[in-house]
Amino acid sequence: MLIGNLTRDPELRYTSKGTAVCSFGLATNRAWTTDQGEKKEDASFHRIVAWDKLAEICSQLLFKGRRIYIEGRLQTRQWEEQNGNNRQITEVVISEMMILDSRRSPDQEGEEETKPEEIDQEESQKKSKNSQQPNQTKNSSEEEIDTSDIPF
Repeated sequence: MLIGNLTRDPELRYTSKGTAVCSFGLATNRAWTTDQGEKKEDASFHRIVAWDKLAEICSQLLFKGRRIYIEGRLQTRQWEEQNGNNRQITEVVISEMMILDSRRSPDQEGEEETKPEEIDQEESQKKSKNSQQPNQTKNSSEEEIDTSDIPF
């Protein structure tokens, strides 16, 4: 189980049999205080791999900087390079992924977004309309819920 931020955009590829595989980097951070009271920080970097439907979902929803939670298993691969050097890499093959932030991708930043001032104005307009109709009362459980206010 890891919680961290993507260090790069996901890369989606397909095997020769058509199976989707997505890889991306994840940085995990930790902070602690030494016995002498000195604050320390450390970052670890992980190579993440997702397969099949989860790979396609990751490639669609994730982008550099996004904060996620993942569950998976460690897998170590070994191979020999053309020059004879032995290489080894350990990856986290994930089985679960959950997005923890509500950031927009860089290409969605220009899209229409309601600002806090606009929300206040809309609410005050709704209240003034309701106060102009004295015979109609609203119970708090009957109020309309604006889905754009939900953080996920």
